[in-house]
Amino acid sequence: MAYLDSSLDAVQLTRALCDIESVSGDEQSIADAIEEFLRDCLHLDVLRDGNALVARTNLGRSQRVIIAGHIDTVPVHDNLPTRVVDDNIWGRGTVDMKAGVAVLLRLAKDLVDPVYDVTWIFYDLEEVDSALNGLGRLARNHPKLLAGDFAILGEPSNAIIEGGCNGTMRATISTVGVRAHSARAWMGSNAIHSAHVILDRLAAFQPETVTVDGLDYREGLNAVAIRGGVAGNVIPDECVVDVNYRFAPSKSEADAAAFITALFPECDVVVTDSAAGARPGAESPLALSFFAAVGGRIAPKLGWTDVARFTALGIPAVNFGPGDPALAHADDERVSVSDIVTCETGLRAWLGGH
Repeated sequence: MAYLDSSLDAVQLTRALCDIESVSGDEQSIADAIEEFLRDCLHLDVLRDGNALVARTNLGRSQRVIIAGHIDTVPVHDNLPTRVVDDNIWGRGTVDMKAGVAVLLRLAKDLVDPVYDVTWIFYDLEEVDSALNGLGRLARNHPKLLAGDFAILGEPSNAIIEGGCNGTMRATISTVGVRAHSARAWMGSNAIHSAHVILDRLAAFQPETVTVDGLDYREGLNAVAIRGGVAGNVIPDECVVDVNYRFAPSKSEADAAAFITALFPECDVVVTDSAAGARPGAESPLALSFFAAVGGRIAPKLGWTDVARFTALGIPAVNFGPGDPALAHADDERVSVSDIVTCETGLRAWLGGH
């Protein structure tokens, strides 16, 4: 059985957490270890839902902060167990996002008298289909536990604050032809050949940079898969291009769908998955006090994160965690010790009122 020593510091906890393999769908062992760690904290009320844990202080403070992190990773690729080289811990999950989870666990245990009531959330299934997401499941099953005035997600952000996030949408764009024997190609219409219209337009697309509440969010529209063909001697009657649109948080999902549809009027466009973005969440008094405690610098989050779920609940939220997001999911994934220390120090000072 996996075990987390409660005496470990955040750096040591990062290695211990990463060395418990927890690819999405296989979080039982790490959730068991985290639950045991939290249930030893007598100042916290702990609830488990599947492989997600919620631990709350109930001190009667006038404001409540939610601080969350996911415990699953993408598949391991010869990058566990962890190793340390100079200032970096190398291994799967170090960046995305077990270093952040380690900081949260250390603070959840240490801060018995924070200036705000705190809800600590450790959830599963973030790296897979959004319908399975453990934070979404908690919101459905225990909505009262997700009530709060401000939220922080420990996603990797180079130990600076990243506000909001882009929205994301996936769609299929199809061309239609007529099947024929390839020996008599003139009797058919090749749908794969017709797909050049889609690919040429995508290749020529110039993404916008949209300023939202003072932060610049860069958009993107790209083909991510293509499929078509029936057999080696058949002219194909359909070709489907999968696209991913990353859109600024000032746009709604309906805006995004209308944009893609208008860009390909001659094709069949079907939205298959989407998630709204989140505005920066930087104007609330709690956000401003947090910024002051950790240095005040804020940048846009260009990917999608679960801050959008908090925004949908009416809770201002930001990303703040150790690690370079460009290294998330990479085979050479690694996090700097200095990032871990910076995040822990900033959060500890803010929650402790120092």
